[in-house]
Amino acid sequence: MARVAEGLNDPGAAEVTRARQRAPMLEVAVLHPRDVAGADEGGADRLVVFADPEADPEAGGRSPEPSVVSSVCKETDVAVRVVLRLSDGFSTTGAEVTRLLGLAEDYLAVGASGLVFGFLDLDLEVDVEPCLALAGQLRGVPWTFSRAIDSSLAPERAWRQMSGLPGLDSVLSAGSPQGMGTGFDDLIRLAESDERVASLLVAGGGLRAEQVPWLVRAGVTAFHLGSSARQDGSWSKAYVDAGRVRSWRMLLDDAAGLAAGLRPA
Repeated sequence: MARVAEGLNDPGAAEVTRARQRAPMLEVAVLHPRDVAGADEGGADRLVVFADPEADPEAGGRSPEPSVVSSVCKETDVAVRVVLRLSDGFSTTGAEVTRLLGLAEDYLAVGASGLVFGFLDLDLEVDVEPCLALAGQLRGVPWTFSRAIDSSLAPERAWRQMSGLPGLDSVLSAGSPQGMGTGFDDLIRLAESDERVASLLVAGGGLRAEQVPWLVRAGVTAFHLGSSARQDGSWSKAYVDAGRVRSWRMLLDDAAGLAAGLRPA
């Protein structure tokens, strides 16, 4: 059964409410509508839909069929974002951007409230032009810069390049292409040194429970679950598990309460 987010009907209401309360936002990656119940019941605030879990899912996966997005949106009342990515790597072409724009319009038409994309050029710098092309055509649509950021040559410069992109309200990052186990320290350093980084960052990509309190103390308020929301971390053999999502929900809320000087309930 679909969970009504904070008692509101707007698909994006849950993430707006949590942002106002400064409570952690929990985002869960889903592949199909059968994943929705576990994410909803566990307390997810936002879903990200993608396809082709064998194609490096922790880096963002591929664009799903619009019919899948439609089915997911019909099963939930929380915000849904959809990945825009058609090929290996994080580069793109003008022709591909045109295809992605068409997909984006289809996703929004069937209920998605936002998108996930990000591109690098051949020098592994943020490729601003295609990002602007998509964001400019999709005015008013919030979007997340994907984990392409983790493969950039100079992450600090990449964050500056992204900061002026219209519609951008979050950046999914583990601090390294190898995941949070490698990039955690750099991610903490960036968040502590720049409030804008902390406010945009959605920490995800091999996120571990013991890392959460440190990220919260650094000002991070958004977190992403991929394979860790599934039994045995399996994308192909298990759906999103409500118990696993709920344990992360409780962990995030407790960490935020402790960071604010409150005792967990």
